[in-house]
Amino acid sequence: MHICHWFSVSDLKHLHRGGRVSKTVAIVGSVLNIKPVMHVDNKGCLALVSKARGKKSLFKVFVDKVRETGYDIKNQTMFISHGDCIEDARELASILKKELGVKDVIINYVGPVIGAHSGPGTLAMFFVGDCR
Repeated sequence: MHICHWFSVSDLKHLHRGGRVSKTVAIVGSVLNIKPVMHVDNKGCLALVSKARGKKSLFKVFVDKVRETGYDIKNQTMFISHGDCIEDARELASILKKELGVKDVIINYVGPVIGAHSGPGTLAMFFVGDCR
């Protein structure tokens, strides 16, 4: 109950295909470069928490979420999973280390099941927090 899961996708097309958003939302959101910020809540359900416009805004939201809920941030190892966007994963890892003093960040790929639902450009981070 203390592992925090935060993620976003770069293209809403795959969320539409999976029934998570309407076709209109997928088209408008993609055109406006809107990235949904989602996480797994305490009940284990996927929840849309906010929206970010662009990559810099998304990274700021991710850093803010770690600040809000992270536990002993400087002494933990964080994890980032990505769907074919290694540059974004490395940039997020660098920001987490620089701004929050995170000790270590391990980067890996999103698995095939999650990747099939979220598509390329998926970026997820995992860390220990006060609550999920």
